[in-house]
Amino acid sequence: MTIITAIILIILPVLLVLPFVNVQWKGIITMAAVSIVAILSSIIAAQALAGENYEYLFKGSLVTGIIPIRIDALSGWFILIINFTVITGAVYGLQYMKAYSAQKTSLGLHCICFVLLQSSLLSICCIQNSMAFLIAWEIMALSSFILVIFEHHKKETLRAGINFLIQSHICIMFLTLGFLWVAMRMNAYDFKAIQLFSANNSLLTGVALFICFFIGFAIKAGFVPFHTWLPYAHPAAPSHVSGIMSGVIIKIGIYGILRMLLLIRCDYGLIGYLILLISIISGVYGVMLAILQHNLKRLLAYHSIENIGIIGIGIGLGCIGIGKANYILTVLGFAGALLHTLNHSLFKSLLFYGAGNVYQSTHTMDIEKLGGLGKRMPHTSLLFLIAALAICGLPPFNGFVSEFLIYNSLFTGLNGSDKTLLSFIVLGLFGLSLIGGLAMLCFTKAFGSVFLGQPRYNFHYELEEAGLGKLIPMYAIVMLIMAIGLFPKTFISVLSRPLALFTGRIVFSTQASTLPAMEAIPAIGLYALIFLLLTGLIYFARKRITLGKHMDIDATWNCGYIAPTAKMQYTASSFTRAYRKLAEPLFSISKKKKEIKGIFPTTGGQVTHPYDKAEAWLIDYPINFLKKFFNGFTFLQNGNLQFYILYGVVFISLVLVIPFVFEYLTSLINFLNTL
Repeated sequence: MTIITAIILIILPVLLVLPFVNVQWKGIITMAAVSIVAILSSIIAAQALAGENYEYLFKGSLVTGIIPIRIDALSGWFILIINFTVITGAVYGLQYMKAYSAQKTSLGLHCICFVLLQSSLLSICCIQNSMAFLIAWEIMALSSFILVIFEHHKKETLRAGINFLIQSHICIMFLTLGFLWVAMRMNAYDFKAIQLFSANNSLLTGVALFICFFIGFAIKAGFVPFHTWLPYAHPAAPSHVSGIMSGVIIKIGIYGILRMLLLIRCDYGLIGYLILLISIISGVYGVMLAILQHNLKRLLAYHSIENIGIIGIGIGLGCIGIGKANYILTVLGFAGALLHTLNHSLFKSLLFYGAGNVYQSTHTMDIEKLGGLGKRMPHTSLLFLIAALAICGLPPFNGFVSEFLIYNSLFTGLNGSDKTLLSFIVLGLFGLSLIGGLAMLCFTKAFGSVFLGQPRYNFHYELEEAGLGKLIPMYAIVMLIMAIGLFPKTFISVLSRPLALFTGRIVFSTQASTLPAMEAIPAIGLYALIFLLLTGLIYFARKRITLGKHMDIDATWNCGYIAPTAKMQYTASSFTRAYRKLAEPLFSISKKKKEIKGIFPTTGGQVTHPYDKAEAWLIDYPINFLKKFFNGFTFLQNGNLQFYILYGVVFISLVLVIPFVFEYLTSLINFLNTL
């Protein structure tokens, strides 16, 4: 019995049993099933990363033909990322969903869809038959939709879920179009047909086919301007689903783009410039909008767009490297993109889990109402801070390593004499540095407003730290974040075989010395370790010196004036006011003001609401136009029975008359041709 068969035999009974077991067992069975499937699939993935590719052929049907399951190094890398994030999400979700234990029916469906989601994500990484691939993609879309709308009694949640489902099917439409184009020409659904099709056609045809697939996968990944579903779905979903959505569901779009780059022969230079430009816009646009958000999970959602942009910058540079036959540019670009895919899945899922802890303790995601949670929730505060530092690309955390590779890839591109390349490289350096600076501003605001200072709102219940069941998976993520930051060479060396698919040779064996950036990688880990040891030494030395000494605890000086109310603190909005004034022309920001009256005012304030202009242009305006257009035909539905009978008579008359008219015109044309 193969491992694939074993996985199927585990999943099917679990899906059949889950609706009938007690509530307390639903989560345990789901977590156990997810963990076993993750372990079995990770064995194959690890073998693929070691060079042992896996292939299994299902017989399929007359429609699909043979369905090949192929797992190479690229599939293996993404399978490992998916499995780790799904396991941490399952463990965290087991505790998170206890607050909803009364909703027995919804929990059963939620657990079934969670198992289906993991299965479909793994299937997408393995299946290389376009029909079966689309079925797996559809299962992923539907299961994700049901997971997102768990709290479907909320109007905004249902609206976000429907928005997600519609855009998921627009994504499927473009993928179907690309697969049909190949199938019509090659009469085959195997992914090898895509390779043969592009090999037998011009580079321009390859570019057109890749763009078709790229649009489909970019919608799922959240590249601008295909991102508009993402800021709604993330806040609406339960926090463990948000962590998985940002950690791996949007990454499946990145997998699809990379897979098509391996299959389609095209002008890689042109494709690279296109991806690089879209990615720079995505990264900068995402972080600029993130700073303006008041909802913590919505803020994190826009940072997913930002980090997809960073991954895309690496992919774009790698493609340009292939087009220019620049080996170093190719390796560093794709290495940075692949490693940042893992890194983002770690710190972003950790941030969403931290936001979930805050939500279940305070029952709000409004940053303006939070504050001072660091003392009430010390573990969550520390974990959120580590994830915030990692996402900002600061050492000694994992985000620094992948961004270091991408920066080195950009600096490598500066050595060329191609003016077009130099222009894009300078744009990329400016964009990446701007992204990093704005990300630090955003998370300074987020962490400071939520965890520091004094409480801005008087909650009528005790705020408590999250339980051990939620904290254990979060600390497990931190351990991996620190491991990548301290031992980057080990993790980068795992990328040898995935990178070999793009470069044609194993990268980090004999060729490691020829890559300048690789020489600095061990030093990064060493300096990070020294920094942590010095920090720990100073901390314990201070504790030792102050041990047993009397300490006076008093109010903060506050510039000579002790604020009598927490409202005199900086709010999240006031902290970023200067930035908002600068960015206001680029975004649609509505304001609602309450005038301050009197010497001792009791009311007054200002509320700002940022709106995504890309959403207004690409979704709101077209929808409003269609509404206006179709509203012009409402007179047809007037409720008058005589008119409806008339419509029927007209329709039947047209059905009878049109064939005769068509036949008459055909005869007339034939007669004229004989003259």
